[in-house]
Amino acid sequence: MIGRYTLPEMGRIWTDENRFRKWLDVEIAVCEAQAEAGEIPARAAQEIRKKASFSVDRILEIEKVTRHDVIAFVSCVAEQVGDAARYLHLGLTSSDVVDTAQALLLGEASRLILAEVDNLRKALKDLAYRYKDAPIVGRTHGIHAEPTTFGLKLALWYDEMGRNRRRLQQAAETVRVGKVSGPVGTFAHVSPAIEERVCEKLGLGPAPASSQIIQRDLIAEYMNALALLGASCEKFATEIRHLQRTEVREAEEPFARGQKGSSSMPHKRNPVNCEQICGLARLLRGYAAAALEDVPLWHERDISHSSVERVILPDGTTLAHYMTRQLRKILEGLVVYPERMRENLLSSGGLVFSGQLLVDLTRKGVPRDEAYTWVQRCAMRALDEKLDFQELIAGDPDISRVLSPDEIRTAFDLQHQLRHVDRIFQRVFRSESA
Repeated sequence: MIGRYTLPEMGRIWTDENRFRKWLDVEIAVCEAQAEAGEIPARAAQEIRKKASFSVDRILEIEKVTRHDVIAFVSCVAEQVGDAARYLHLGLTSSDVVDTAQALLLGEASRLILAEVDNLRKALKDLAYRYKDAPIVGRTHGIHAEPTTFGLKLALWYDEMGRNRRRLQQAAETVRVGKVSGPVGTFAHVSPAIEERVCEKLGLGPAPASSQIIQRDLIAEYMNALALLGASCEKFATEIRHLQRTEVREAEEPFARGQKGSSSMPHKRNPVNCEQICGLARLLRGYAAAALEDVPLWHERDISHSSVERVILPDGTTLAHYMTRQLRKILEGLVVYPERMRENLLSSGGLVFSGQLLVDLTRKGVPRDEAYTWVQRCAMRALDEKLDFQELIAGDPDISRVLSPDEIRTAFDLQHQLRHVDRIFQRVFRSESA
């Protein structure tokens, strides 16, 4: 991933240095497990633990000749170890090392992403409670529908991000498996007991069964969890972009001192950070599709998945980490205009209360279709002729014969519409304190 979207702590995980370090951790764990089982001399395992090291430059130099990165790695380490190196990589195939180490790398990356998800949820919760009772028009199909609150919009996002966290946590656990089962997964040269001990040392679970590789449906599940996380980030960012439109202007992403929105129009404050998140979410969806393509491989393994994963795993985790932090920063600095929200809510002259009138008339015994016709004819006049909807309702002979003036006023009562907000918050946040 390019530096523009790489945060330092995630970038360090996917360096060649850290990747080879994880490979070495696996190799050493195998040697120690074999020594414990009496399969290689204990002194050899001690020598390997003591002397094993590598140089990234040297590995790359050897790889130019071998055209095989694991062989280049093992050869480089062997140069440092000496005679005991004959026990290095004993009975292993490349994927025993690469796939097991990859689980360690994904574990590190997942912990960073989950921490950012937690930070984002905290920002959402704080903002939701701050604007719990701030009325805003709810829009369906982009058109005014009924009143809601800005806090409810944010509470819904908090709830959704909780599902993303659970999915990612589950997917991270799913890929937390290693394998040391040999070229076709039969343990022809290394026993299941050694695999179990190696995985125990590394903090992984052993894959119950494997071929030459850990099966790629696990990776596909993980990448789809990242894609869903990105889709939610895009959803939230898209809403902020809509709210920032000039005609709406109910909320906008922060605009820093000295920031410029356009090279030609000095007045512009564009939602560029939200737009960036929307664009990057497309990449995550593409990576998820690529991971699904990696599931069907030839027989016990081919190498078509390898080149894909060299891109999608570092890039996917890096983008998910970056996007989640960016969205949290947007929310923490979000500029909110409650008065504009109320102004837009009331701009239709009360049309957003038409549904309440329909319910009230039906409960009074008016056939629903007839009640709908009565309310709609007033609504269409109010909309087309820019008249006050409540006045038209009060003056309609059919409606006023059924509903009293007090009942009509109650139908247009904003607090009545929003009377269950506290209950929804209790359901979303449960026993958590505000």
